[in-house]
Amino acid sequence: MSANAKQQSFLCGLIGSGIQASRTPAMHEREGDEQGVRYMYKKIDTEILGLTVDDLPELLTAAERMGFCGLNITFPFKQAVIPLLDELSDDARALNAVNTVVLRDGRRIGYNTDCSGFGESFRRGLPDAKRDVVVQLGAGGAGAAVAHAALKQGVGKLYVRDSDLARAETLAASLSGAFGAGRAAACTDLAAAMDEADGLIHATPTGMAKFPGMPLPAELLQARHWVAEIVYFPLETDLLRVAAAKGCRTLNGGGMAVFQAVDAFRHFTGLEPDAERMLRHFASMGA
Repeated sequence: MSANAKQQSFLCGLIGSGIQASRTPAMHEREGDEQGVRYMYKKIDTEILGLTVDDLPELLTAAERMGFCGLNITFPFKQAVIPLLDELSDDARALNAVNTVVLRDGRRIGYNTDCSGFGESFRRGLPDAKRDVVVQLGAGGAGAAVAHAALKQGVGKLYVRDSDLARAETLAASLSGAFGAGRAAACTDLAAAMDEADGLIHATPTGMAKFPGMPLPAELLQARHWVAEIVYFPLETDLLRVAAAKGCRTLNGGGMAVFQAVDAFRHFTGLEPDAERMLRHFASMGA
C-alpha cells in the first residue's frame, strides 16, 4: 500500500437489526489503531432506529453522502441489499448474499466474507475432522455462505435443514449445481440425517443472547459428532455446551467472526490486517 493511503481516515459501519452486542466495530477500530490510521466504525441498528428493509436504500445513500468507505451488512439484510449494488464479487453472486459493501468512486461493490471467514475458521479449528456427511441447520444468508465454505473444505454430502423447506431445497439445488450433483440435499428427516452424519454445522440465530435455546433435540447429538457454530455471542451457546458434555469436538463462532472481519477490513482499507492480532483482540473481549 502506498504511503499516502496510510494517511487516510476510514469511516465504516454495520447495518443490521439488534446489533448492539456485536464485536465487529471494536475489532475494526482496534486494528485501525494498530495500523496507525484513523478508523471509525459505527453501528447502524435498525431495531433501535425503528427502520425496516424498506429503509435500506435510504441508509446506503446516507452512508455515501456522509463519506463512508464501507459497510458490513448483517441479519436481516444480506440478500435485500443485493439489488442496491452496482457490482458483486464471484462469491457474493454465487451465494446471493452480501455481508460487505465497499463504497468507492460512486459505486457500491458487494462481497461475502462470511464464506471465507467460516472456511478459514474451520480449516484451523477442525483440520482433521471426518466430513463425508454433514448436517447443516439454516439456509439463510449466513447459511448459504457457510454451506459453500463447507463444500469447498471437502464435505462430501451436505444435508441442509431449515424451518422453510423451500429455502433449504433452493440452497441444496444451488450447491449441487455449483459443486456437483448429489453434493447437497434438503433434509426432511433430521434424526436419520444425524445418524448418518459425521458432524453438524449450525447457521441459524438460535443460541444468540436474544434467541436462547437449542436448534435441535439434544438426543440427536452423539459423541462421534463434531459441532461447528456460527453464533459467537455468547461464545459458548447451549448447543456447544451440550455437545461438549456429550464428548463432541466443538468449534465456536469466534473464528468466523474474526476472519470475516479480517477480510472486510482489507476490502475497506486496502491495508493488510494482522489476523493473529485480531484473534488475540477478540479473545481479550471475553465470552
